[in-house]
Amino acid sequence: MATITTERPRAVPEIDARPSLSIPPDVRLVVDADGFAKLCAANRDMRLELGPDGGLIVMTPASPDGGGRELQLGFQLEAWNRTARLGKAFGPSAGYTLPDGSIRAPDASWIRREVWDAVDREERLKFSRVVPDFAAEIRSPSDSLNETRAKMAAYIANGVRLGWLIDPWTKSVEVYRPGREPERLAAPVSVSGEGVLPGFTLDLAEIFED
Repeated sequence: MATITTERPRAVPEIDARPSLSIPPDVRLVVDADGFAKLCAANRDMRLELGPDGGLIVMTPASPDGGGRELQLGFQLEAWNRTARLGKAFGPSAGYTLPDGSIRAPDASWIRREVWDAVDREERLKFSRVVPDFAAEIRSPSDSLNETRAKMAAYIANGVRLGWLIDPWTKSVEVYRPGREPERLAAPVSVSGEGVLPGFTLDLAEIFED
C-alpha cells in the first residue's frame, strides 16, 4: 500500500506591484490636512510637507551624507537641552501645523517647556498645532537656495523666534530673526542660540566637514 505524504505549501512572498507616482515640478497636487495625514501614513518612507495653499511637497529621503549632518545637529541640540532642561528638542520627522495652514518638518526644532506642556496629549500624536521657538534646516545639494530661504522666512512669519539655514556647500549660516533681515555668517566656526536657546552654541566642524 502506497503511503502518500503532503507538504505544507511554502509561503510565496508578496510583491508590492503598486506603481509609484512621479510628480513633474510644474504640477501641483492639492490635498487637505486629513488627506495629507493619510498620505503620510501610507508613505512612511517618504518625506512630505504641505504648503499653505494645500500644495503637496514631496522631498527625497536624506542621503547618508545629509542624514549624518542632520544627526550631528540634532545630537548637539539634544545634548544642550538635557542639561538646560528648558524645553523639548525634535528631529526631522516632527511635523507642525503652522498658523498659515502649512505642515512643515524642520531638520531640527525646539519648543519651550511651558509651550509644549500646554499642548494636549492627543494633539501631540498628530501634526501638532504649535509653533516651535527654534527651527533649523540643512541645505542639501538638491535643495533650491531660494526655496529654502522662503521656507525659513515662512517659519519666522508664523512665529518661530530663531531660525538657521545651514549650508555645508558654501560653509555659511543664515540667521533668521523676527523683524530683521537675515544675517549671513561666512565660514563660522560656531553659531549661537542667543536668547532663544540660552547657552547653546552649535559647533559646525562636523556639519561643514567635506
